[in-house]
Amino acid sequence: MRIWISKPFYESLPYLYLLAGLLLLVASLYLDFWYWPSICLVSGVICLIFGLMVLLRRRDFRNNPRARDK
Repeated sequence: MRIWISKPFYESLPYLYLLAGLLLLVASLYLDFWYWPSICLVSGVICLIFGLMVLLRRRDFRNNPRARDK
């Protein structure tokens, strides 16, 4: 099963992950209720790592012509 999304949305996904990660990290500084600061901190770090991973993998794939031929 494949899900097709539009190219502009697909291209902006890593930046959306990075933005979400930054917003969650900032939210973890200002929230003071129950475990929300910890939840936001962990979620923010995961979003940042995932966004960077997708961005770097796309860059490597686009710069490596041998990977595109497979």
